[in-house]
Amino acid sequence: MPRIGLWLIGAKGGVATTAITGLVALKKGLMGEAGLVSALPQFESLDLLDWKDLVVGGHDIRDGSLYDEAMRMHTESRAISIEILQKCKGDLDKIEKNLRPGTIHNVGATISKFAEPALQSLKETPREAIKRLQRDMDSFRREQKLAHLVVVYVASTEPPVDMAAIPARWSQLDKLLDQPRKCPLSASSLYAIAALDLGATFINFTPSTGATPPAIHELAIERGTRHMGYDGKTGETLMKSVLAPMFAHRNLEVMSWVGHNIFGNMDGKVLDDPINKKSKVTSKDRLLGQILGYPPQTLVSIEYIKSLGDWKTAWDHIHFRGFLGTPMTLQFTWQGCDSLLAAPLVLDLVRFAERAWRRGDTGVLTFLASFFKSPLGTDQHDFAVQFQALEAWAEETVTMPDKRAR
Repeated sequence: MPRIGLWLIGAKGGVATTAITGLVALKKGLMGEAGLVSALPQFESLDLLDWKDLVVGGHDIRDGSLYDEAMRMHTESRAISIEILQKCKGDLDKIEKNLRPGTIHNVGATISKFAEPALQSLKETPREAIKRLQRDMDSFRREQKLAHLVVVYVASTEPPVDMAAIPARWSQLDKLLDQPRKCPLSASSLYAIAALDLGATFINFTPSTGATPPAIHELAIERGTRHMGYDGKTGETLMKSVLAPMFAHRNLEVMSWVGHNIFGNMDGKVLDDPINKKSKVTSKDRLLGQILGYPPQTLVSIEYIKSLGDWKTAWDHIHFRGFLGTPMTLQFTWQGCDSLLAAPLVLDLVRFAERAWRRGDTGVLTFLASFFKSPLGTDQHDFAVQFQALEAWAEETVTMPDKRAR
C-alpha cells in the first residue's frame, strides 16, 4: 500500500508526542483504539488508512529529544505508562531523525523564548522561511516515497493577528512575503502556505491563524488541495456544544455561562501570557451565541497551575431561566488529560483527510467540523449535527469512485 506522511508542526509538544507515541503503540499492538473516532463502526467501510502505512516527521522550535518530551507525559503528567514508553523508545528515536527546526516568525515574545538559539538569531523573510519549510517537507516526502502528506499544526497558541491587515487575494498577499515589516502573517500561516503550495493537506488544530485568511484559502483552491481548522474541540467546549443545544431545544433561557479552566502543561504556560490567551478565549467563547440564537453573559478564564501538568480541569456554572421565570443552575466539572484527549483526534483527522484526498475533495473540509471549536466554512456548532455531517460524508464516500487509488 502507498505510504502517507504525517508532518506535525510542534512535533515535540504534548499533543504531538502523545499522538506519535500512540501511533507507535497502535502499530505494535500495545493498545486498543479507545478515543479514536475513525475506529467507530460507522466508518468501517471507508477503507481508511492503516496505521502501519503512516510515516511521521515534523517541525519544532525547541531543543531536546522526542523521547524525553514523551517521558514528561509519564513523569510530570502521569498520563502514559512507562512500559509503553520503553517499548516505543526505539521508534521515537527513529522518528526524531525526521524532525527539523521550524520558524518563529511573528509568534510573539512568549513563544520565541522557548526556541533554540539558532532560530532566535536566524534572519529570513517570510518567503525565505516558507521555502526552507517546504524543502524540509518535500525532502521528507521524496525520501519516504510518500503518496501524500498531511500537515497538522499543533504548536503553541500564537497571539491574535489583525485579519483586516491581511489582503483578501493570494496575489496581493504573495507580494508581502518579501517584506518582513509589512507582512502581518504569523508562523502558523507560513506553515499553511508552505504545505498548501506543495499540494499537501493542512489541518490547524490550534486557535492560531493558520489557513484562515481568504487569501490562503484561495491558494489552496489554486493548488487543488484542502485544509480545515481551527482549534481542536476536546473538553469544556465539547461539553458546551453538546449542552447548549439542549437548552435551546427545551426553550430554557441561558442567562449566563461561566467557565474556569486550569492546567499546567506547555500550552498553559504560553497561555499565561494575556496576549496569547486572547486567541484561545475568543475561540472557546464563540459558539454559545450561535447555538442559542442570542448572546448570554459569558466569562471564560484560563489559568496556568504548574502542578496539574497535562490534567486540565474546567468548572462551569450555567445560570438559566425556566417555567414561570424561575432561575435554575447547572454546574459541571470536567477533568481530563489534555494531550490524551487531543492526540487521537489528530490521528483521526489524518485518516479522514487522507480519505478526502483520495476521494478528490478540495477546499475547506467542512465535514470535519465536529473536531473543532471554530470550524471553518460553517456556522453550525451543535455537536450532534456536526457529527451527522461526518457520517453523511462517510456514507456518500463509500458510494463514490476514488480519484486516487490506494
